[in-house]
Amino acid sequence: MAAVLKSTSEAGALILTISNPEQHNTLSPDVYAAGVEALNAAENNPEVRCVILTGEGRIFSAGGNLRRLQQAREGDLDLQRQSIDALHSWIDSIRTFPKPVIAAVEGPAAGAGFSLALACDFLIASETAYFSMAYTKVGLSPDGGASWHLARALPRALAMDALMRGTRLSAQQLAKHGLVNQVTPEGAALGAALQLASDLQGRAGNVLASIKELLAHAEGHELPEHLLQERQHFMRNLVHANAGEGIAAFFDKREPRFR
Repeated sequence: MAAVLKSTSEAGALILTISNPEQHNTLSPDVYAAGVEALNAAENNPEVRCVILTGEGRIFSAGGNLRRLQQAREGDLDLQRQSIDALHSWIDSIRTFPKPVIAAVEGPAAGAGFSLALACDFLIASETAYFSMAYTKVGLSPDGGASWHLARALPRALAMDALMRGTRLSAQQLAKHGLVNQVTPEGAALGAALQLASDLQGRAGNVLASIKELLAHAEGHELPEHLLQERQHFMRNLVHANAGEGIAAFFDKREPRFR
């Protein structure tokens, strides 16, 4: 059965579920394309305040389908290049999407599944979740931005261990290094992600978009340039109706009602 990306909504959160449980939620170009399409549609939908990415059942995703990769070696390699480009398009869409994206991980997140989780803005993982970059075990190098994210988030020795040896990393290990925001009991990752989504909905969406953009560009800017970007965002948000509501709510001692 081919993998699909299921889409449901709950209280302002768009939940995207990788569904291919018979094959451990392995990924496919159709899923990548569906992910990009879902984010494009959600960007201008005011009913969607954030997105949650999860896997069906007690597994996030085992990554790419090795049988399909084996066929690619013996067939048209351009099709595999297109598949990688589609994955990378989804990764880039998650990073540039102006609303928060939360990964809710149960069980294994391996290969490209790990890459997808790393691309999200928040990562909630159950205590039995684990993360693996096992590419080298099958003679392959990573894709999906894994080496980019891990190089920036982990000590070099641990990143080398994860990428070269394919060492399995627990949710607790990644939390220690700041890659996992919250570790939950088994089966509770999606519920915690929904609670986080609810908390974020109490913040102004335009401000969350500014923060995501500023963080994305921070490493490429020298401080003077970044200060100018912060000023630009601050002034734009100051004249937004949400700032008027937020400041008024502060003085009125009530919760703000942001648009």
